[in-house]
Amino acid sequence: MKQVAVIGAGTMGNGIAHVFAQNEYDVRLIDISESALNKALSTIEKNLKRMVQKDRITEADVHRTMSNISSHTSIADSLAQADLIVEAATENEETKTRIFKEMDQHSSPGCLLATNTSSISITKIATVVQNPERVIGMHFFNPVPVMKLVEVIQGYNTSKEVAGQVVSIAENLGKIPILVKDYPGFISNRVLMPMINEAIKALEQGVAGVREIDSIMKLGMAHPMGPLHLADFIGLDVCMNIMNVLKDGLGSDYYAPCPLLVNMVLAGKLGRKSGEGFYIHLAESKEIRVSEMFH
Repeated sequence: MKQVAVIGAGTMGNGIAHVFAQNEYDVRLIDISESALNKALSTIEKNLKRMVQKDRITEADVHRTMSNISSHTSIADSLAQADLIVEAATENEETKTRIFKEMDQHSSPGCLLATNTSSISITKIATVVQNPERVIGMHFFNPVPVMKLVEVIQGYNTSKEVAGQVVSIAENLGKIPILVKDYPGFISNRVLMPMINEAIKALEQGVAGVREIDSIMKLGMAHPMGPLHLADFIGLDVCMNIMNVLKDGLGSDYYAPCPLLVNMVLAGKLGRKSGEGFYIHLAESKEIRVSEMFH
């Protein structure tokens, strides 16, 4: 298994393409946007050169990795030879099911079909393909080249053989795969997102400020990043969408996104991607400061 197609050239897609290419897979990176593909290739090269500066790889490794990646704007023309396809498009059920229909149509019968979804049902996505036993969740974490975990999610019809193959592939990438069953939010986001939502509720109720909440979780719970800073990093729109998936899938209003989170998303305060969320993220540096709305 050496040819991998990655659909979606955003943050997750380019990271997934990076790790496969660096581990000698022939990678086809696919996106409808030529500019997104160019940006992705530039990002991968920058991240590789940063690794050179840290003496983790050589310049020859950079050239070899980049030569393993080709970019494409057509799904139909790019999947026929793929052994594994990883869909890494927007976290939207309609978008993902549409892409999976195309993946099913244009891939070979033995090709594994994986999604990088962080919350959407694998079983539901698999209903749009002819052979649902070959559909599986392969949830990487950001930044993909750095984070070791791959949450491998078995849909109701996912075969044991496919799950075993994907576990082996993740191990070949130097990752640590952990198998979970297909329930809303799986394990990672079922545990993480209610914590983030609760931190936002505490802020909304005036229990403590942004830095105080984050500092308590960092200093008291040994979290590397506070929940509000992490929400900004993930994207507040993504957090809200996942909470809604949990609410609908588990049938409880306990998981409803709190009003402050919803209002911030409606106002376009999405976190790092928009430049402002709970913090203001300065584009020219890694410096952040608490948003004026919380002073």
